[in-house]
Amino acid sequence: MRYLIETYGCQLNMAESSAIELLLKGQGIEKTEDAENADVVIINTCSVRKTAENRIWGRLGYFNSIKKKKNGGLKLIVTGCMAERLKDEMKKEAPFVDAVIGTNEKEEIPSYILSDRLEKKDSYSFLSSYYEEGSFSSYVPIMNGCNNFCSYCIVPYVRGREVSRSVESILSEIRFLEQKGVKEITLLGQNVNSYHAEYEGQTVDFPTLLEIIYPLLDSIEFVRFESPHPKDFSDHLIKVISEKERICSHIHLPMQSGSSRILKLMNRKTTREDFIALVEKMRREIKDLTFSTDVMVGFPSETESEYEETLSMMEIMGCTEAFMYYYNPREGTPSAKMDLQIEEEEKIRRLERLIQEQLDRAHRIKESRLPFETKVLIRGNTRDDKDRLLGYNEHNDMVSFMPKKAHVKGDMVRVRLTELNGNTYRGEEIDV
Repeated sequence: MRYLIETYGCQLNMAESSAIELLLKGQGIEKTEDAENADVVIINTCSVRKTAENRIWGRLGYFNSIKKKKNGGLKLIVTGCMAERLKDEMKKEAPFVDAVIGTNEKEEIPSYILSDRLEKKDSYSFLSSYYEEGSFSSYVPIMNGCNNFCSYCIVPYVRGREVSRSVESILSEIRFLEQKGVKEITLLGQNVNSYHAEYEGQTVDFPTLLEIIYPLLDSIEFVRFESPHPKDFSDHLIKVISEKERICSHIHLPMQSGSSRILKLMNRKTTREDFIALVEKMRREIKDLTFSTDVMVGFPSETESEYEETLSMMEIMGCTEAFMYYYNPREGTPSAKMDLQIEEEEKIRRLERLIQEQLDRAHRIKESRLPFETKVLIRGNTRDDKDRLLGYNEHNDMVSFMPKKAHVKGDMVRVRLTELNGNTYRGEEIDV
């Protein structure tokens, strides 16, 4: 039996797909990249944006055509957030789908494939590992769900309330990843820094979890986390990042808007002033800090001056990366019913200016850091010059360099960077 899996959306979806694949391989089900060669197709879906759902509807039509060609000899499974949100509609509009499996039942997929049985789960449970075989980088989900209910976001309605993974399970997975020689881990959660669990008689918050994890690290040299919420970014967490070398000092800190009024409408539970104070404190205390962020323009009733506040906040933050988008109403969220929805043409105008200013700013920031030395995790050879190697550093900078000895994918080397070509740093390996 052979399976094909397609994954859409966030890093947690990607991690969960890796976990499903481990379970399938454990049952002797083999992977294929060819839909016409597959016995089972699993689509792990996303509902954050309408465009993602539209694309998935299209993919369902494509797989239905293959199913017809195979005279029904293809089992089609839809799982993830879209399956959770639109379960009844999907069963009605796409009756050729064999199973619509919500976020809580993902671990039951192998059982369903082999026996057509599916046990209903009332709550989310974490799997033992999310490792992708042969990878030097791994996601480690530590939380699921969200309690914040930002007014534009569908996630709390499809993922449910926050659930923290046990410390014991997290430590067990990290020990397993160390045995596999993994070099980089990313701790995941919709609000990763609101983590709370009980361990050895004490309540463990997110920075304390990092302190517990740290002594286990050997082959793992980069520790990242996504996505934190600014309101939960504590002094303790800043201190841990500043003191622990292997915790990357490239921090993803979602801004969303630079206007206090819009942030309040978004139910972000922070203000412009609070956000600026946090950024400035982090810059003072964390060496070589770089930022990435999420930012939205065109939220209902956003004025031109409030849009300008977002542009100025981006300049204050000084991100080397940013995930930028304009507001799209999601059915079932409070913001979809707000007055003064902004015309799409205007939202596009605002987004285009935001993107161009950010691209220019990021290039200036990257150039200003030259020259410098950095550890680089190798991804492989460059496409244009097979003598050069390609990788990235703790700041998520793409790096092309000349090696001084033979290396393989996943090696960690020290490189001196001397120039910036487009968005890629160039340099050469340093003898250590």
